[in-house]
Amino acid sequence: MTGKVVVLTGGTRGIGRGMAEAFLARGCRVVFTGRSEASVAQALAHPPYPGQSESVLGLACDSADPAALQGLWDRAVERFGRVDYWINNAALMSPRRPFAEQSLETLEAVVRTNVLGAMAATRIALAGMQQQPGGGQVFNFEGFGSDGMVTPGFAVYGTTKAAMRYFSRCLAREYAEGPVYTGSLFPGIVVTEMITGEREHVSEAEWRRALRMYEILGDRVETVAPWLVERVLANRTHGARIAWLTRGKAIGRFLAAGVLRRRRPSPFDTPDPARS
Repeated sequence: MTGKVVVLTGGTRGIGRGMAEAFLARGCRVVFTGRSEASVAQALAHPPYPGQSESVLGLACDSADPAALQGLWDRAVERFGRVDYWINNAALMSPRRPFAEQSLETLEAVVRTNVLGAMAATRIALAGMQQQPGGGQVFNFEGFGSDGMVTPGFAVYGTTKAAMRYFSRCLAREYAEGPVYTGSLFPGIVVTEMITGEREHVSEAEWRRALRMYEILGDRVETVAPWLVERVLANRTHGARIAWLTRGKAIGRFLAAGVLRRRRPSPFDTPDPARS
């Protein structure tokens, strides 16, 4: 895999940064994005990016802006000559509250980034990869809602991720015979700032209930990210759905919840606070 070029939207923190680290460890070159120049500069000053100047390009990019996304493709090709893998990881989480209490600004921002932005980015990547020797691979992130689970308070975010599931399935059929592979990534519940940030929007009782579920189903970035990267790099299947938290694994964890509570480390016990 040495020298493969990966574009990863949202690589300044959380699962994105964890995947960037795993790609770099496997000899890939990585182009990652952040929401602002400041966030990119801060990320570049911390692991895994220092000392990787020949293999890393960090760019500020609005993942909901098609023009900015086209610029991201152009800069990646200008720097590294091609793009082998494009991964749409950037997403917004809506506050965990009833749908009627969500602002119109929140609805627009979440849908624009999580759905329209991912679609625009996929369109750009598909067009570019079809013109380069060897094609490439495009992956979209699924998330809570794409697996059929329904939880009050997640109407907006869950709807966008359910849309990504259908989008990924449709792409797999449309491009099944071409040089570009499309697929989706389902990491399950990874404890990042998206989850820990929920606490300020819910009551203490609601947070305790949510925490119980996260303790059972949640995992750390450093566990999930390398697992996803290994399978992305090994993929040779159109329409691959690379899922860490499968339904069977989730059921097994709930059934063994009493044992897991005593033996399984809490996903909130993160040794590196910068990864939250």
